[in-house]
Amino acid sequence: MEEKKDIVILGIESSCDETAASVVRNGREVLSNVISSQIALHTLYGGVVPEIASRKHIEKINVVIEEALAEAHMTLDDIDAIGVTYGPGLVGALLVGVSEAKAIAYAKNLPLIGVHHIEGHISANYIENKDLEPPFACLVVSGGHTHLVIVKDYGKYEIVGRTRDDAAGEAFDKVARAIGLGYPGGPKIDKVSKEGNPNAIAFPRAKVADSAYDFSFSGLKSAVLNYLNGCKMKNIPIVQADVAASFQKAVVDVLVEHAMHAVEEYGFKKFAIAGGVASNSALRSAMEEACKKRGVAFYHPSPILCTDNAAMIGAAAYYEYLAGTRSGWDLNAVPNLKLGER
Repeated sequence: MEEKKDIVILGIESSCDETAASVVRNGREVLSNVISSQIALHTLYGGVVPEIASRKHIEKINVVIEEALAEAHMTLDDIDAIGVTYGPGLVGALLVGVSEAKAIAYAKNLPLIGVHHIEGHISANYIENKDLEPPFACLVVSGGHTHLVIVKDYGKYEIVGRTRDDAAGEAFDKVARAIGLGYPGGPKIDKVSKEGNPNAIAFPRAKVADSAYDFSFSGLKSAVLNYLNGCKMKNIPIVQADVAASFQKAVVDVLVEHAMHAVEEYGFKKFAIAGGVASNSALRSAMEEACKKRGVAFYHPSPILCTDNAAMIGAAAYYEYLAGTRSGWDLNAVPNLKLGER
């Protein structure tokens, strides 16, 4: 019986403000993961400027791919397929990665696999947790998304809960700006909260009337802004760390409560988190505790694999490759692509 050949995939990610390339073997072994971040540049503007992001991707993408190949001690001749994020994300930014992936796939006659960005985030869990296999429940929390997902199989998903307004990461960014922490909000609130009292201010925990699993964070964001305005009007000193910690606890409480409700209702024994906000230390420890209490195995990627990176795209592309997914030369950027769509 002939030995099964290793499948080596070059993953490319450019959906927002990280230009990334990675070489991944058999979906779980990362041979290189190169990320060029634009955070310092966008901090000047208090958030990501799409046009600037797109231009930076064009400048960086070839360099990042060359670095990823060199770090993996490979050339394009060693690659079996190209995986690339084609949505959701910023349309101009996505187009850079998609165009690059198509050009390489065409020049080297390689299979091209368009990958859903959220599927990438979920797949980040496979890289460090070799034992993790579907089915399991996963909470995806990032700047643009808050999804509670049932991972039925590789590449097969059912969204049971989603945000009705702001994503959790978006709320972090807006509140961070309001309390004078600036951009990026998530890591800054996480850090400052460690010095604050999470029970200092009673911020609301929103429930969505017709869905036990859906999220809403706009009311919480408004409550923080109202609290800050009230303090200013009454000349009450604002304790930045207390506001940050109380806000963070309100977000974490809701995320944990909804996630554990789904785990119990569906009877899952495995639960994972993914996305940029999944690197938040308060969320990780609260989820770990909640899972432990219920005898549920808890999975989470390292912080570097929570943020946008190409290793997760290479991992997702591998399972799509095995399933026979191939994209044509008409693959396009789809800025508001839904999970489960192709």
